[in-house]
Amino acid sequence: MVQKKKYVLAAVLGIGLASAAAWWYQHKSASPAPAPGAAATSPAAGQRGVPAVEVSKVATVTLVDQAQSVGSLRSRQGVMLRPEVSGRIKAILFVEGQAVSKGQLLVQFDDQLQLAQVAQARAEMSIAQANHKRNQDLVAQNFISQRSVDESAAALEVAKAKHELAQASLQRLKIIAPFDGVIGLKQVNVGDYLKDGADIVNIEDTDALLVDFRLPERLQGKIKPGQKAQLSIDALPGRPVTAQVQAVDPLIDVNGRSVAVRGCIDNRQRQLRPGMFARVNTVFGVHDQALVVPEEAIVPQGGRSFVVKVVPGEQPDTLVSQRVVVKTGVRQPGRVEILEGLSSEDTVVTAGHQRLQKDGSPVRVIDLSAAGKGPQAGASAPQAGASAPQAAGAGGGAAAGAGGAGGAGGARAAAPNPRPAPGQRVAPAGPHPCQRG
Repeated sequence: MVQKKKYVLAAVLGIGLASAAAWWYQHKSASPAPAPGAAATSPAAGQRGVPAVEVSKVATVTLVDQAQSVGSLRSRQGVMLRPEVSGRIKAILFVEGQAVSKGQLLVQFDDQLQLAQVAQARAEMSIAQANHKRNQDLVAQNFISQRSVDESAAALEVAKAKHELAQASLQRLKIIAPFDGVIGLKQVNVGDYLKDGADIVNIEDTDALLVDFRLPERLQGKIKPGQKAQLSIDALPGRPVTAQVQAVDPLIDVNGRSVAVRGCIDNRQRQLRPGMFARVNTVFGVHDQALVVPEEAIVPQGGRSFVVKVVPGEQPDTLVSQRVVVKTGVRQPGRVEILEGLSSEDTVVTAGHQRLQKDGSPVRVIDLSAAGKGPQAGASAPQAGASAPQAAGAGGGAAAGAGGAGGAGGARAAAPNPRPAPGQRVAPAGPHPCQRG
């Protein structure tokens, strides 16, 4: 019995000594004695309970307010020529793919019957004129009544109408060009008998091309006639084209909630063709020295936008949070323009907002030096650099607009390669084709 009590007492004593040693070891590792060279690390040790956040500096870049869409090119004027009457083709007087002038005769139908009808109507009109003149002389001598003169005058008018009808029927057998343009590929041959309304050939006015595209309805207040749009044509890589907005459809499409926009392109160099696919970059403006922050820094709440700034605290070498209301502007992938609320020297929180419950909360920045020079800054640099070519393109469009009617010169100035392509024709001088009625 005495032996068992000794064993129990030894076990209790051992457990107590082990617990005391563990307690001493934990408190010693949690608060080590400061060494002579460890004074610089004590503030970091004191901030272990402070929330850690990621930050980014407010960047200053040249921002282009723009919108991208796709569109298709079409002729400013284009028509498929069709006959109004049936007949057999007598002659085709054009060469496929060549330029034609307004009023030029393109196709002649067989007109023997109509020529005979015109000759007959002309003879009847001559007889009616002679009879009417004779009756006028006789009524002056009181040999006939006035009624005979009236009847001969009516007969003369009928003869004239028949002659005009025969002339109109003869003219319908001639297919003429309705405007200046380029003739397409013919669908018929000499000797074909055509019904009225059959396709003969298309004619396109390609001096000016139209580009139709759509923009979201939220942008309908920004787009206006006279603005410039930069086009990238897949068929002509590396050759940007400038288009001028001509009209905006007043009707919003209820299916896609978009507005239709039509632009005009000077195509006197004949580099573009109707039906081409185009990527349209509509430029609304260029903002120099714009302040941008990562989109992760924006905290929407109650219809307003907030950011959390990191500012120096009251204690030395401390940072605290400050909630600020901002007014946002242009949004682009990965970044947002700040119009009001921040300056170029501010630093904003991009991650860790949920740890900051109120203003003045102490914060611990994760690698503050890298936040200004590391991946985030490196990501902003390419974006800022990417804006430069766009701004240059927009400047080229503005320069083209400043030239007024000299759209062809503006298009050449916007192109990065001034050397003409093989077979490229220099645009002739004259009024801008988009300005023609």
